[in-house]
Amino acid sequence: MIFGTFDMIHGGHEALFRAARALAEDTYLIVSVARDVNVARIKGRMPRNVETVRREQLHAHPLVDEVVLSDIDEYIPHIVNAQPDIIALGYDQEGEYVTRLAADLALRGLSPHIVRLEPHEPHIYKTSKLIDRA
Repeated sequence: MIFGTFDMIHGGHEALFRAARALAEDTYLIVSVARDVNVARIKGRMPRNVETVRREQLHAHPLVDEVVLSDIDEYIPHIVNAQPDIIALGYDQEGEYVTRLAADLALRGLSPHIVRLEPHEPHIYKTSKLIDRA
């Protein structure tokens, strides 16, 4: 399972999908899409595309098996619902939910392997940089 806003799908995201899929054999990649209100709260601005559009774009991507919307008030319930064996965090994901993730999941009886993935050319493939060029 991976998490993100995915305001546009670019080469960095595709590298993220491939890296996450490479963590196990017979992978089933679940992508959690950040809700619009949470993006606005965390990033200080609304995403360029609404969550339903972002979800549909990901759903159509051949490297993605399932797309879920994150929760609005809590971040754990949709993860518990998905029951992932592995959670792959992007290089730039940070904050309280990242530092508390393992402990919060353990309280719910889950102990997925949590991996931090390496960046893929972040000087090129970062949504904010690509949007600024558009």
